[in-house]
Amino acid sequence: MSFSWDFILTFGTLAAAVLALWSPAPEIRGCRTWLWAPILALACLAGMATGFLTWQAPCWLALYAMLAIAGREAALPWLRVPLLLATWVAPFMFAAHRFPGFVNPTLVDQVHFSTDAAAYSIRANFDMAAVGVILAGVFCQRLRNPSEWAQMLRRVWSVTALTVVVVLGIGMLLNYVRPDLKWTPYSAFFLTSNLLFTCVTEEAFFRGFTLAGIARLTSSWRFGTVFSAVVSAVLFGIAHVKGGPMLMVLATVAGLHYGAAYLVSRRLEGAILTHFALNAVHFVAFTYPNLSS
Repeated sequence: MSFSWDFILTFGTLAAAVLALWSPAPEIRGCRTWLWAPILALACLAGMATGFLTWQAPCWLALYAMLAIAGREAALPWLRVPLLLATWVAPFMFAAHRFPGFVNPTLVDQVHFSTDAAAYSIRANFDMAAVGVILAGVFCQRLRNPSEWAQMLRRVWSVTALTVVVVLGIGMLLNYVRPDLKWTPYSAFFLTSNLLFTCVTEEAFFRGFTLAGIARLTSSWRFGTVFSAVVSAVLFGIAHVKGGPMLMVLATVAGLHYGAAYLVSRRLEGAILTHFALNAVHFVAFTYPNLSS
């Protein structure tokens, strides 16, 4: 699988913006986690130079970043609530590609990764990946050093293993997937983009923003944390409606486990790694995306 230099420049810089979420920078006004913002701006400039973005795209992303920051910083409830609600709704519009200016290329079109698998296409969605960077950068505390990473991994590994076994086990029982070990020409790109662009974005939104936000609102409830995890999981399942009822069920079950990983590890990274572990095992060792029958 080969890529043009235009693609590498644009989406490589976008990937660097994702990685910059965990890269310390010189302290500015007490903050050392700002590096993602200028690199995301560079990715937008690269996108405009190469034709993957028009001038409208950076404007939409800048407006969304300002909306998110305003919602986070607003002190008055009557102002904070509508700002955060708008911040929550906008990603669905980005996911539906309602904002003009993004030319998201289709890299793989209707390919069968296995002989009995349904056809699948891979697109590089700049808009959603950028939204994920903004959400994680504005709302989510990230791990800062190796000791914090080690502590997170000790807490989450059992949840991650359980997630893979339960979700793919249910998938086999429902005849949705079967074991199918493979390595395709698309595997390296799929795994890399899935981690940096899909898992980071989805977990920043559904766990780092949605679950955490609902948990704060229901902190006085006896089962407020459980409620927030269930709501975020159901919303995650609904977000997969285009894949059909069976995928919605499996995504909801997976979402419950991602929520557990987030709560057990107390970190966004726990949910991201659990999400990626399931997707990676699914892609490499099982039918992907599902059996055609």
